[in-house]
Amino acid sequence: MDPHDRLIVALDTPSLADAEGLAARLDGVVGWFKVGALFAEAGPAAVAALARRGRIFLDMKYHDIPSTVAGEVEAAARQGVSLCTVHALGGLAMLRAARDAAERGAGPRRVPPQVIGVTVLTSLDAAALQEVGIAGTPQEAAVRLARLAQDAGLAGAVTSPLDVAAVRAACGPGFLLVCPGIRPECTASQDQRRVHTPRSAVASGADLLVVGRPITQAPNPRAAAEKIIREIGETQPNKA
Repeated sequence: MDPHDRLIVALDTPSLADAEGLAARLDGVVGWFKVGALFAEAGPAAVAALARRGRIFLDMKYHDIPSTVAGEVEAAARQGVSLCTVHALGGLAMLRAARDAAERGAGPRRVPPQVIGVTVLTSLDAAALQEVGIAGTPQEAAVRLARLAQDAGLAGAVTSPLDVAAVRAACGPGFLLVCPGIRPECTASQDQRRVHTPRSAVASGADLLVVGRPITQAPNPRAAAEKIIREIGETQPNKA
C-alpha cells in the first residue's frame, strides 16, 4: 500500500470552508479525509465537497437498533463514502444489518463502503471501562469486539494503536485495522489517553492511521502530513 494512502486526516473543523481550505493545502499528499463532527455542521455537503480531494471516511460511529443503523449506513453508501464506522457494542444483528445496508445503498454501479466496527475509544482506559460495566482490560475488550465485527462480516475495526498488535493476531492479515490516537513524537496526547506514534502503530499491524490536530493545527499542515507519510513509508508493517 502506498504510504500516502495509509494516512487519514481528520477534518474536525468549525466549518466546511475551513475543511475545504485544509484539504486544498493537502491536495496531492493525502489520500483520505475523515468527516465526523463536521457532518453535524455541513451534512452531506461536506462529503460531496471533500470527495473532490480524496476518499471519505465517514466516522459517525452509528450505534442504535439494527433497522435504524441500516438506514444510516445505506444513506452513507448513497453519498459515495469509502469507509464508515459503527459501534461494535451494538451487537451482531446490528453489525450484520450495517454490512447489508452498505451493499444496498451502493447499488450496482458503485463500490460499497467498507463498514468497520469501533472497538474501544482511545479516550477510555481501564478505569473508564469499569465505570460503564465492561470487564477486563481495554485490550481484551478490543479483541472481543474486533472478533465480533469480523464474525458479522465487517471489513475491519477501529482500534487503539496500543491494542492493534493483539487485534491483528486475533483477526489475521485480511482484516482492515484503522488506528486513531496517532501522535507523532513531541506532540501532546490532548484528550486521548491511549496513543502511539505512526511508526509504532504501523509496526504493530495498523493499515490506516487517523491523524487530526498534529496536522490540522500545525503551522504547516502539508509539511506535517509529509513527515508522517515518510515515517509510514520507512516502517515495515506487521501483518501476522
